Amino acid sequence: MSELRFVRMGFGADAVDYQEAWDEQRRVHAARFADEIPDTVLLLEHPPVYTAGRRTDDSERPLDGTPVIDVDRGGKITWHGPGQLVGYPIQKLPRPVDVVAHVRRLEEALIRACAEYGVESTRVEGRSGVWVLGDPVEQRPALGGLSLDFDPRIADEEFDPRLNGPEYAPSNAGQRREDRKIAAIGIRVAKGVTMHGFSFNVNPDNRWFDRIIPCGIRDAGVASLAAELGRDITIEEVLPVVERHLRDILENADLKPRVIEKASA
Repeated sequence: MSELRFVRMGFGADAVDYQEAWDEQRRVHAARFADEIPDTVLLLEHPPVYTAGRRTDDSERPLDGTPVIDVDRGGKITWHGPGQLVGYPIQKLPRPVDVVAHVRRLEEALIRACAEYGVESTRVEGRSGVWVLGDPVEQRPALGGLSLDFDPRIADEEFDPRLNGPEYAPSNAGQRREDRKIAAIGIRVAKGVTMHGFSFNVNPDNRWFDRIIPCGIRDAGVASLAAELGRDITIEEVLPVVERHLRDILENADLKPRVIEKASA
């Protein structure tokens, strides 16, 4: 079992500027690499900001030129802002680092947190993060008055929901009864120590996601805990629940190096 420290950096009126949090991540990362501090999770809210991971395509950014901060994490473009709980676990892992196992642990903590509120969430193969699954395709309502057989997203890989009205907006995925992401995960590992982490949509205005292609995914949308519950809920209420599940999983994880398969002769 490894010790885990939580640092609540700021919420609400004290929300932390993204650059300030990024600088703090780097400072804590260096201290953790030097074994000056234990594994640490920074928890906070950000003022509204778009951030783009290394795999972000230009076609996924805001069409109106809204500023985007390019960062060194994996994944694509996303939004952070009020009503969203952001966590940056800075944890030393055995090398070679098993990045997938780290992501799965973060997903599991958030899946358990959702379950505590009666919201069923899960993983989707090939797509990181935590998802609320929609209805089977044949049971979903028609879009734009057309049957699903004519859903333009099916035939057009470059379909842009930002240009096609609110019925295709990521924030309306719940109304369409489609798969929707309630928590996004994007990380970086440097010198065997993790950075960046997760964003959990507690009670944000998800319309911010309608200006981008969230995580580069065009055929699904975004969710929030409040929308799934049909009632208001605050980060203050959710914070200790998420902390508890993160502590339980990260402190008790059986950390192992990634298995490297040797090529056969």
